[in-house]
This record gives sequence, structure tokens and C-alpha cells, in this order.
Amino acid sequence: MSAVSVIIPALNEEEPIANVVRECLATKISSEIIVVDNGSNDRTGKRAREAGAKVVSEPRHGYGRACLAGIRALSPVCDIVVFLDGDGSDCPEFMNQLVEPIVAGNFDFVIGSRARGRREPSSMNFQQIFAGRFAGWLMSILYGVRYTDMCPFRAIRRDALDRLAMKEKTYGWNLEMQMKAARAGLRILEVPVNHRRRAGGISKVSGTLRGTFVAGARIIATFVRIAVAR
Repeated sequence: MSAVSVIIPALNEEEPIANVVRECLATKISSEIIVVDNGSNDRTGKRAREAGAKVVSEPRHGYGRACLAGIRALSPVCDIVVFLDGDGSDCPEFMNQLVEPIVAGNFDFVIGSRARGRREPSSMNFQQIFAGRFAGWLMSILYGVRYTDMCPFRAIRRDALDRLAMKEKTYGWNLEMQMKAARAGLRILEVPVNHRRRAGGISKVSGTLRGTFVAGARIIATFVRIAVAR
């Protein structure tokens, strides 16, 4: 039986994080849930620990840094890694749809698509939907793999993840994984997942004009870096 670990990056998400952890536990799929407290100044880590998660600290802000810290904390027996956000917007009840194709041996990397699933009103803005589809179109030209989203909710075989040698420290993490997975010839599947409005806090990407600009610039830089790499 495959050992599934869940990594949840979280920054100042005290309000939703306990529910996210409990929802993951309710799926009875994961053997460990790792919440990475990414420099929070509230009780995010405490709430996650009380809900049953293993909490590790990454004081340096950056989505990619948090994900890398979670990877370093994985159990040695972990076979499959699931990533999802700690703001309550992802729906853990869809975890089996991500994990089962990998357990069955048919795929190495399964990513959720919010664009193809049902979205609560105002859960995503136009820029997010457009960016995911546009990036997917560009990757189809480069690698012949078509994505419709850069959704953070995804599952990947541990050994495949190790081979990708992830490096991105900030907003380009999800895109880097998708590009490297396609370039490496991983067996990739995209499945529709539902998406909710975030349950607490302000989005670091879409919540402010500055955040949107900074994230967009970093994602573009990541795309160029991976596209020209050999």
C-alpha cells in the first residue's frame, strides 16, 4: 500500500488551517500531514498542530521555500506527495481523484484543474483563469502537454518529484513543477477539482495589485528560465 504525505504551505492562515487539516484527515488517504508555517505572525502553527498535523517552520517567506521545507520533512517511507493550500480554497475530498491514478501505476503526476471544475463565485479572478490557460497553451507548444491551470492541488510520485530537482523559491513553484514534469516525460493527468473562496486571510497573489504584479513577474521569469534550460 502506498504511503501518501500531504504538504500544506501556510502563512497567517490561523482561521482556516485547522479545518483544512481535519478535512485531509477525514479522507483517510494520507499517512502524514505536514503544515509548513511560512513565517506566520499568528497562531497558524499552533492551530495546525492541535488539529493533528506535523508542523515545520520556514521563517523565510516564499511559497516555493515552504514547499521545499515540507519535502525535507517527509517521512522516508513516503511514496506519493500531495500539495494543497492552507487557505481553505482547495477541496481535500478530491484527493482520491489525484492519488488513485498514481497508486494504480498509470500516472506519475496528477494535477487538479480549477478551470475544469466547479468554482464558487469570486473564488478565482479573471487573471488567474487566463494565466493558467495561457501558460498551458505555451507549454503545449514546448512539450506537447496541455494544462488548463496552475492549481496548487496536485499529487506526484516521490521519486519523480526528487528527479525534478525543484529550485523555485517563490510564486513560480507550481509552474516550474509542471514544466519540468512535462520536459522529463512524466505520465501526466489533469483532473477537474472544485474550488472554494478562501476561508481566511488575503491572497498573497490576487489579493492586492502589488501581489498580482510581483507574482506575474516571477511566473514569467520562471517560465523563461525553465524554457531555455537544457
